[in-house]
Amino acid sequence: MRFKGGPTQDEVMAVSIQKLGLKKGDVVADIGCGTCKVAMAMAEIAEKVYAVDVRKEAMDVSRVKLNTWGKSNVELRHQDGIDFLKECDHLDGAFVGGTRRLDEMLALLKDRVDGRIVVNTVLLSSMNKAVVSMNKLGIFKEAIHVQVSRSHDLAGSIMFRPIDPVFIIVGEVN
Repeated sequence: MRFKGGPTQDEVMAVSIQKLGLKKGDVVADIGCGTCKVAMAMAEIAEKVYAVDVRKEAMDVSRVKLNTWGKSNVELRHQDGIDFLKECDHLDGAFVGGTRRLDEMLALLKDRVDGRIVVNTVLLSSMNKAVVSMNKLGIFKEAIHVQVSRSHDLAGSIMFRPIDPVFIIVGEVN
């Protein structure tokens, strides 16, 4: 099932997870988890992953994927990311795949994360909002523009078709 906002492309996910700097034993969140793809990748390293999304269709897809996956360290939370963060005490890192109420989200994350926050967005305006907000909070580390193209057969050879470019914005709280 495909719906607005996902899934994160493998190449973009690889860069995003590397930028999170996950370690064994970490407790992290995937806010705006969509299909749970990033949460599952984070769960290969982290001890516990909260996969949070407000969309029912995201929860339906994620529940099916997690039930067949065989691991139990991802906890699905069908709720708004802001509400989740208000209940959450501490995280070692967070991936944000949605940009709704981003300023408020980043302010809450700053108070709850001891580590890195990674925001992915395709919109230039959302990238700017994340950078400005992280700078105001004193946590901005870097912004990365990722453009990936994949090979496709054409006339007995190959060509490359680009996938949507993504901005990866990294904040760090210590």
